[in-house]
Amino acid sequence: MKLGKRSVRDLDVQEGQRVLVRVDFNVPLEEGRVTDDSRIRGALPTIELLRERGASLVLCAHLGRPKDREPETSLKPASERLGELIEAPVVQADAVVGDDVRAAAEALEPGGVLMLENTRWEPGEKDNDPELSRELASLADIYVNDAFGAAHRAHASTAGVAEHLPSAAGQLLEHEVVTLRKIVEEPERPLVVILGGAKVSDKVALIDRFLDAADAILIGGAMCFSFYRAEGKPTGDSLVEDEGIDLARRALEKAEDSDCRLLLPVDLVLGKEFDADTERRELDGTEVPDGWMGLDVGPRTVEAYAAEITKAGTVFWNGPMGAFEMPPFAAGTRGIAEAVAESPGTTVIGGGDSAAALGEFGLAEEVTHLSTGGGAALELLEGKELPGVEALDDA
Repeated sequence: MKLGKRSVRDLDVQEGQRVLVRVDFNVPLEEGRVTDDSRIRGALPTIELLRERGASLVLCAHLGRPKDREPETSLKPASERLGELIEAPVVQADAVVGDDVRAAAEALEPGGVLMLENTRWEPGEKDNDPELSRELASLADIYVNDAFGAAHRAHASTAGVAEHLPSAAGQLLEHEVVTLRKIVEEPERPLVVILGGAKVSDKVALIDRFLDAADAILIGGAMCFSFYRAEGKPTGDSLVEDEGIDLARRALEKAEDSDCRLLLPVDLVLGKEFDADTERRELDGTEVPDGWMGLDVGPRTVEAYAAEITKAGTVFWNGPMGAFEMPPFAAGTRGIAEAVAESPGTTVIGGGDSAAALGEFGLAEEVTHLSTGGGAALELLEGKELPGVEALDDA
């Protein structure tokens, strides 16, 4: 399967040309230091490829959701970490655009790297402002988008700038899109999809798509209680999304006419309160009594789900099975993570909490693909077009 867009590998980059690269450096910080550099590492293949070809690089990215030029959302810690990884100096600009930024870009030697400041410091970024797009484009000769995690946003640095420069997909973005499209369009079967999290409304489009494409959907997390309510079962004090009940009911009805099996937990782990120190009990069933809330799937569910996972040709997982951040309620998510890690098939994780769980359990290296973009991954799998991909030049 191919992306259908020009790849950075196909670019005819001349020594000394400047390339504007949109990267995803939206990384966690603590006391001014990057605590997880996986997204920075993900951009290294594209960055190193362009540097080896003699290009000078102008990198742009966002960090957090600043309302103004908030110093704690500066990209300086990310550029410092990048410099350590590539063993070369990275110049940190103090703005996104402007005369000083343009002068810094023009001063770059072949192989040099300039990091612009947080694109969301500019009010025109999220509005895909044409003037900001033009100013960004004026800094370079070529544009490369390697920020899959931001590709579902039609922003100036992800979509607008591509209208003004020859453009291509970076290696990370290309790999993400091809891998995720293959899940729906050309999966090795059986295709088993694991969906957790709190809200059915967040996953309803995904459930609908996979009821047409998958062989089995395994439901976990608090969203299962919307399904139980749709079936008329008591849910006690469990978190129930009211909007999700009708959505769950429609999904159950569609599943009856589908070749895809929609499976719900068969046992639960309950707590009195949403607290790690709360009273805990296992429920051999799914009818939650008053005064209790479901906080994890039970051991029989893990066993049943693991049996589906281990015989799958392709596994896609998005969303934890319960409140895994609290050790007494982590066993369900851990059991599913271990089953996914041991699966002989292709295993793809849709970012977010699932990725965090794999990391916490030390299993992140045991899966085929760990997506860097939770929201972008879900929208792509739902069948939506990603503006940051569609804006790029066709192959």
